[in-house]
This record gives sequence, C-alpha cells and structure tokens, in this order.
Amino acid sequence: MIQYNPKTWFSLIFDVYSRYVIKLLLPLIIFLGVFTTLLVFLLVDVFGIHYDGTIGFHSILGVILGLFLVFRINTAYDRWWEGRKLWGKLVNDCRQLSIRIGVFLPKDNVEDREFFRRMIPNIVFAMKEHLRASILIGEMDTINEHYQRVIIASKHRPNKIASLLYERVMILRKNETFSAEQLFLLDKELKGFTDIIGACERIKNTPIPYSFSMFIKKFLFIYSCTLPVSFMWDLHYWTVPIVLLAFYFLVSVELISEEIEDPFGKDINDLPLDELSYKIKRDVHEILTQPE
Repeated sequence: MIQYNPKTWFSLIFDVYSRYVIKLLLPLIIFLGVFTTLLVFLLVDVFGIHYDGTIGFHSILGVILGLFLVFRINTAYDRWWEGRKLWGKLVNDCRQLSIRIGVFLPKDNVEDREFFRRMIPNIVFAMKEHLRASILIGEMDTINEHYQRVIIASKHRPNKIASLLYERVMILRKNETFSAEQLFLLDKELKGFTDIIGACERIKNTPIPYSFSMFIKKFLFIYSCTLPVSFMWDLHYWTVPIVLLAFYFLVSVELISEEIEDPFGKDINDLPLDELSYKIKRDVHEILTQPE
C-alpha cells in the first residue's frame, strides 16, 4: 500500500498511478478512439446525417450507470475496510496475548518465552502468505528443524501454527504453570487467530457475483460505444476526446473496485500486510524479551 499525503493535490493529480491506469486501458482507449473517429467520419462527413434529441437518452443511462458504479465502489471498499479491521484486530490480539503470556510465565522460563516470542509472529506471517497463495516461509522464525518440517508439511499453515500454540499452552496448563483462569484468558486471543483467518478467507474466496460483474462491464462498454451519438452532430471530431475522457473516468472506477475488493495482494491499493506483520513481530519481541 502506497503512503501519501491526501492534502497534496498537485502530486495526486499527476501521480504515477494515473499513468498505470492509462497504460492498462490503452488498448480499449485506442479501440474506442478509432471507433468514434470512424463513426463521426461516416455518419457526419460521408452520409451527412444529422439527428437531435439523443442526449436525453444517455443522461438517463448515465444516472443508472452512476448508481451501479456507486454500489460497485462501496461494495469493494467495504471488503477492503473489513480486511483492514481484521488485521487491526490481529495486531491487538497479538499484543494482548504476548502481554498476558509475559505476565503469566515465570521470568526464569526462558524456553517457553522464546517459543511464544517466535511462534506468535510466525502465525501472522503464515496468514499473510496464505492469503497471497504463497508457500514461502523465509520470514518465519521456526525455532528448529522439527517445527520447520511440521509447518512446511501442513496444507493450512495458519491452522497448524495455531494448533502448535494451543498445544504448548495446554502443556503449560497440565504442568500447572498456567492456572485454569489464566488459560481461560488466553483462549480468547488464541481462538481469535482462527476467526481472523477465516474471515479473511471469506473476503478473498467470495468475489463479486459473476452476473453483476459481467453486467456492469457490458453496461460500461455499450454506454461508451453509443456515447458518440449524443455529441457528434454538434461537436464533430471534438466528440473523440470527450468520449475518451468519459470512458477513462468510468472504467477507472471499475478498475479500482476490482483491485481493492481483494485487499490482501501486493497491488498499490492493497493493505500493507508486510508492514503490519513486521510491526507485530517487533511488538511481540519487545514484550516477551527479558531485559538484561
């Protein structure tokens, strides 16, 4: 996710992302530009046809299209914002779990402190890579080869690491290192890992319904291709830049919606999962590392 100052109008207007959108839309822009030019040439210059009264039709369609686009961008942003809230909760849960474990564990229990100091950030990195359909474990601190093999062999690594955390907590309960009341307090954050990854998977694996996505793209295409008819009789070849500008803004909204509806990737508008993961790791290490 790119960091920016929302008050810098000039830099935002001429931002590189605008050039990225233009590059992505260039084939369609060229097609629509050639199509509009040929339409004006044939109907106005060659056949000399003139017809009034079509602007009202596209005005009505424009209102309907606007409602569709508002719904589209709101739906996509809701998914993006829900993902951000889930990762915000993950940050808080990791901190709270670390604080409680740091208080509950005896200060001389170096082995268990080290286990949680490494494994709590590991589940965060596992979630990040899982949501990106990646199998990389290079950012994880797997303690030893045994844990590394167990994590690599698992098909759902966040679940496996959550299971390892639960196992260690239950061992500490059986050894009476943790009391029943302390186990109850820890259970909330441990359960939260499964809830968060499940909610993130729901966002990632449930795209916008096919019929809605197909219809809005078809609507945008038909509206853009018929838009020259509303202007060409009076504006002639000035119709070309007007249609292309309208097409650019309309389709850009759809492109942005497609990008933010899956907020867990590496696109410019996706959530800063890398930064959040390392932030959690720093916080957990600070909480569970014993001062010398």
